Amino acid sequence: MKIEITSKIIDITPAIRERIESRFEKLERLQVPLITPHVIVSKERLMFIVEASAGIPNGKLFAQAEHEDMYAAITELGQKLERQLNRHIEKPIARRAAASTKEVVPQVDEADA
Repeated sequence: MKIEITSKIIDITPAIRERIESRFEKLERLQVPLITPHVIVSKERLMFIVEASAGIPNGKLFAQAEHEDMYAAITELGQKLERQLNRHIEKPIARRAAASTKEVVPQVDEADA
C-alpha cells in the first residue's frame, strides 16, 4: 500500500516512514481496504502532532495524536485508527444484536379490560 506522508518543518527519515508503514500494516490485517491513506507530521513548540486520514468503504477514518516523542505519537495514532476501524467492522453485528434483544410487549385494549 502506498502511504502519502507529508511533513511541515520535519524531515521524514526512513525510520519514521518505516514506523508509520508498520502501523498501517497492522490496520491492513483487519481486512478492510484503506483508500488513499495520508499522514501529516508537524511540530508545534515541544509537541509532535501526527494526523492521519484514510478512506474506507462506506466511510472515512481520521485521527490526530500529540506527544513529546514522535514515535509515541505515531503509536497513539495507530491505536486510535485501529479502534475506529474495529468500531466500523463491528457496527453491523452490534445493530443486529440490538434489534434481536427488543422485547414485544402485548398491548392491552381498554375495551377488553
